[in-house]
Amino acid sequence: MVSRCTTIAFQGIRAVPVDVQVMVGPGKMMMQIVGLADKAVAESRERVQAALHASGLAMPNKRVTVNLAPADLPKEGSHYDLPIALALMCALGAMPGDALDNFVVMGELGLDGTIAMVAGALPAAIEANSLGKGLICPRDCGPEAAWADEKMTVLAPRSLIAMANHFKGNQVLSRPVARLQEAPQCGPDMADIKGQESAKRAIEVAAAGGHNLIFVGPPGSGKSMLASRLPGILPPLEPKELLEVSMISSIAGTISEGKLSSQRPFRTPHHSASMAAMVGGGLRARPGEVSLAHNGVLFLDEFPEFTPQVLDSLRQPIESGETVIARANHRVSYPSRFQLIAAMNPCRCGMAGEPGHVCRRGQRCAQDYQARISGPLIDRLDLRVEVPAVSASDLMVPAAAESSALVAERVRRARKIQAERYGAMGLDNLTNAQVGHAAIEEVARPDPSARSLLQEAAEKLHISARGFHRILKVARTLADLTGAQTVGKIHIAEAIAYRTSESAAIQG
Repeated sequence: MVSRCTTIAFQGIRAVPVDVQVMVGPGKMMMQIVGLADKAVAESRERVQAALHASGLAMPNKRVTVNLAPADLPKEGSHYDLPIALALMCALGAMPGDALDNFVVMGELGLDGTIAMVAGALPAAIEANSLGKGLICPRDCGPEAAWADEKMTVLAPRSLIAMANHFKGNQVLSRPVARLQEAPQCGPDMADIKGQESAKRAIEVAAAGGHNLIFVGPPGSGKSMLASRLPGILPPLEPKELLEVSMISSIAGTISEGKLSSQRPFRTPHHSASMAAMVGGGLRARPGEVSLAHNGVLFLDEFPEFTPQVLDSLRQPIESGETVIARANHRVSYPSRFQLIAAMNPCRCGMAGEPGHVCRRGQRCAQDYQARISGPLIDRLDLRVEVPAVSASDLMVPAAAESSALVAERVRRARKIQAERYGAMGLDNLTNAQVGHAAIEEVARPDPSARSLLQEAAEKLHISARGFHRILKVARTLADLTGAQTVGKIHIAEAIAYRTSESAAIQG
């Protein structure tokens, strides 16, 4: 007798249906799993047998063969335990033979028959819904899966016994309730920062247009403090963005208690992060930091301390908004549209350019340190801001500073202008930093005086084609913050100022 059920395999954030076929036939008592399964799937044999025994079911004194089709699709992970066990229970008569026909099943089994949480419940639920089926998943994954569709059937049992009792009618499992994490009531506030007006202005511009930014200054000047205030002024995720972010978090297994969050991701990897940790990879090609920061912020402190290979691996995701991980037998793609915020000291000793400080290595100290960052990567940073050391008088004298709420309101208005503008052009959920060259040339066409200033600056500063368009994008954001319809000379001048320091840094 052959019984079947449907489960899924993951390719990036996409779930692919897998047909689980279980046959109980004559032969020596054993259980074999075939279908290009990795070690975690092969070990399901022991977990399934122990869980069935703990649930009061004995393995048949026959040969049990489990086939995971299609056979040429790699199967990875422990979520195949539950579909194998339930299909075997149907084959043994412990459950109705057609009980699983309208469900996609996933879950890991404990030796006592309990069902443990697994990663990927949200993509699995979305795929099940597209197939017109419900989802059977672990109890802890239920709230996460319930987000796929409020009308689809979601069963989230605690154990195999609870699952069997549900189909026998002895116990009815209620549908899980979709839950959302509560937004933090208080967090780092812009009002806590004293001085650094130009840096605070830059962080507001970066938030309004989604621009990449780098802070350069001596230790203790407040670079990390400024970056940590960015999440507090960014708008919450739009529904489409929330779904994309949650699917990546689900695959990575970072969703807590099945609750989704409307807050934009803010990832801060250590500078010792490897290539696989940053862009993704490993045996299962898991998403890296650039993908976990999708629709959010990737903050890299001590920027030059990252290995040059890791830093240069950011160039392609910054441009395309996607990370492609290629392997010999498969290719995985993860969305990676993030906002890069970096912070660095001007030199290894950290005090280059500070009044009264003379470095023993001279100008070479700053040149060698900044040369660890390649020119093409620097060219992809829209804003470069010098963050000087804060004086004691700035700290002692109480100064009125704007709160994050006030700054966030200006950012919200600017983002609303962009959403309406690009929505009318048929482009959804885009900021000024994300639009293509043709679109930005159309919407950020400068007036005659601004055009002549931009042309003069491009010739004198040897600005690249990418730098030219990024100046237009920043100028468009500056105009949006003031509500201006046309990009004027003042907007172009400020946008050029954010590139001038950058050009000087490259030239050493």
